[in-house]
Amino acid sequence: MINQETLARIKPGVRIRVHDNTGQLEGIVLARKHGQEAGGTFTIMGEVAGVGVEKTYPIYSPVIKKVYILKEPTKVRRSKLYFLRNLSVRGIRQKLGV
Repeated sequence: MINQETLARIKPGVRIRVHDNTGQLEGIVLARKHGQEAGGTFTIMGEVAGVGVEKTYPIYSPVIKKVYILKEPTKVRRSKLYFLRNLSVRGIRQKLGV
């Protein structure tokens, strides 16, 4: 379960680390959908064993053990960052200023 302070800071462009039952995933939040509702989710794009991975987590999921906010970008102008899928790591850093 995610505490309310951390939940308020999860926004597109934030680099986070999520610990769940199967392991951990570190990456950039691409989207946050449905706000604080029961069906709210956030999508992370990260890398596992050298392969790009996207994973969508329900906000109120009992599977999530811990969430750490690693970096927050200076300013993000979009609510959905799906265009980052086609960029390299260097391109993402330049776009987000991270």
